[in-house]
Amino acid sequence: MFSGIGPTGIILLVLIALLLFGPNKLPELGRAFGRTLREFKAGARDIMDDTSEDRKSKDRIEVNRTDDVQSNNKRLPD
Repeated sequence: MFSGIGPTGIILLVLIALLLFGPNKLPELGRAFGRTLREFKAGARDIMDDTSEDRKSKDRIEVNRTDDVQSNNKRLPD
């Protein structure tokens, strides 16, 4: 996440945040950020699950169509 920022950069960012928001507000901001990140991950997971379920249902429909076509192509011997 912070691959481009070294340890001194992270310390500097924390100090700036501490000066801007104060020590009482930082835990609240951290909690809000954590909740937002958790909701985002859950939403992304739901979207991925929905798309995988759609693919499975499309595959099932395709298999059913193939079975129907094969059964319609069978002819009785003359």
